Amino acid sequence: MEKSFIVSSSPHIRDNASTRQIMLDVIIALIPASLAGVYFFGPRTLMVILVSVLACVLSEYASRKLMKRSNTILDLSAVVTGLLLALNLPPTAPLWMVVIGAVVAVVVIKQLFGGLGQNFINPALGARVFLFISYAGHMTNWVIPGADGVSSATPLGLLKAEEAAEIVFPSYKDLFLGNIGGCIGEVSAAALLIGGVYLVAKKVIGPEIPLAYIGTLGLFTWIFGGPTFFAGDFLYHILSGGLMLGAIYMATDYATSPMTTKGRIIMGIGCGLLTGIIRLYTNYPEGVSFAILLMNIAVPLIDRYTVPKSFGGGKAVE
Repeated sequence: MEKSFIVSSSPHIRDNASTRQIMLDVIIALIPASLAGVYFFGPRTLMVILVSVLACVLSEYASRKLMKRSNTILDLSAVVTGLLLALNLPPTAPLWMVVIGAVVAVVVIKQLFGGLGQNFINPALGARVFLFISYAGHMTNWVIPGADGVSSATPLGLLKAEEAAEIVFPSYKDLFLGNIGGCIGEVSAAALLIGGVYLVAKKVIGPEIPLAYIGTLGLFTWIFGGPTFFAGDFLYHILSGGLMLGAIYMATDYATSPMTTKGRIIMGIGCGLLTGIIRLYTNYPEGVSFAILLMNIAVPLIDRYTVPKSFGGGKAVE
């Protein structure tokens, strides 16, 4: 019986996973957080999500058409970008602003750099920061779940308030389940963890970045987040803000995260330190988006020093 061999350069890795299947798994993992957002903030939240996804898909189709490139909307990456963008927005976000964010994410950050896998920062996070800088009023308009039109600060915003001693902070239970003000997809740590466990079980992501990120932020805020050293409420910081959403679903983006286990741990630690510094020592109550984007930029440098040289790839002997 004649045998056939495939001759190719290293690394010799074979995997049946496709881009479409990976993106579908991410969509499935984000369903609990999406449903939690709709449950706590009402039906308009669903409109924000649908508009964001539709705008991202149309932006990808139109930009690929204008650039005379092949149609890629069936790989579902635009759907994932739209879903992540929506979950990073407040439930009161105007729909026109959602569309602008979608165009920035897909056209400017993703397609102008070559498409899927060529972007150097996470598209949804890049668009969120753009919207935050451009429309700060809309991006910081938080509401109390179940109370139509009643404005509220986020849990992290309460920590920044000067009269914090007089404020009643949400309980750990509310923080875990999601009965707090915040972005659509960041409020329920429980829903985000359910999706994260699914992604790890399906081997779509590894646990290195989320664990290093969450652990580093917890340690940093425990040491430096209180009136004295080692007196900070680290659990409050872990359950609040966009930490779970960022650590599990955006810092782990294949295109913008390191290739090696050591590199991913370094990135997670870097994200945790930057988030802690921004939360504790700047005027911004939250630092997840900025931290991940800064570490996205550092990924090529991390890969340079953590990816081992290929066999025979060392310096030539003179």
